[in-house]
Amino acid sequence: MAQIPNKTAQQQTQPSTQQQTQQQTQQDAQPSAQYSVPTSADVARLAGVSRATVSYVLNNTSAVRISEPTRRRVHAAAKELGYVPHAAARSLRAGHTRVVLMPTPQIPAGPLFSEFFNELQWALSRFDYTVVQYGSLGLTGEDAARAWAELRPVAVLAPDASGLGARGVSVLKRSGAKAVFTIGPQRAEGAHALLMDQRLVGQCAARHLLERGRRHIGVVIPEEQGLEPFARPRAEGVRSALAQHGTGTTTTELPLAYDEESAAGLAARWRTLGVDGVFTYNDEYAMLLMRALQDEGIAVPEGTAMIGADDLMLGRLLRPRLSTVRIELPSGQKLAELVDRVVRDPGMQPEVHDVLGATAVHRESS
Repeated sequence: MAQIPNKTAQQQTQPSTQQQTQQQTQQDAQPSAQYSVPTSADVARLAGVSRATVSYVLNNTSAVRISEPTRRRVHAAAKELGYVPHAAARSLRAGHTRVVLMPTPQIPAGPLFSEFFNELQWALSRFDYTVVQYGSLGLTGEDAARAWAELRPVAVLAPDASGLGARGVSVLKRSGAKAVFTIGPQRAEGAHALLMDQRLVGQCAARHLLERGRRHIGVVIPEEQGLEPFARPRAEGVRSALAQHGTGTTTTELPLAYDEESAAGLAARWRTLGVDGVFTYNDEYAMLLMRALQDEGIAVPEGTAMIGADDLMLGRLLRPRLSTVRIELPSGQKLAELVDRVVRDPGMQPEVHDVLGATAVHRESS
């Protein structure tokens, strides 16, 4: 009698096509198992030096003198093996990282401030810090500080809009941060402050218009979300400059969205506003408003004198060329040196540094 093949036995001894596919997928998903991760011991053997020497060279330790040929051999060996130091292990040994945390500002940054922050990041990297930008949108105060502290940064450069506060500063310091800075118009107790008083920009613009005989000053207030912490202090600066000048001056706030329709609407009622000079918050809003006023037949500066801020190149290409407030910020190198000094001496008393200057640049629009 012929025997019937045992299908169950066949299924147990021979994996199905589906099982083979799953096995292959699992193998493909774990390629790292085929490679050994290079260690500092591998670098030491290839370079012919001790592991301690490898550590000194790759961590840029200045306390130990290493010859330049040895440094080159270690770097060449590390490059050949694809060795990268383990940041977490290094942090455990040191008690902190070399990370400088820069939370992303919740305020839209224009070209001037973007350039400033980029320069600062580059300068910090020259001091062997790793700059990490943290997207903390929606987090403020102590909640933000706790989120930042999880990365164990050695320093934090917090935007003023984060509302860090004394408790937030304390959270960061207890987690090992040696330097905590706030950047903006206000400071937090216990932190070093890089003050950027935007009122100076408005004061400078208003004085420039007053010097040219303008007495009824319009102030553009952007309607875009997030710009109020810049716009309101600049408007306050305009009002304070006019108050110091004396009687016979007026200030009119001019809400303006950054689109052509809004600008056209404002220009259409311009003649009813009684404004003979305008500070446009920045150069970009100046370009928008100038074109709308010209379309409405209102001459600049004959009908209305105009001044912006930031001194962008595009403002010099307008006709008439745009008067502006040139904002002066410190070099990224100087601020990086300050951060490094505080990291090396974390016990120093918090300092306040005024880091924003403003100078009016007169051109044809005023």
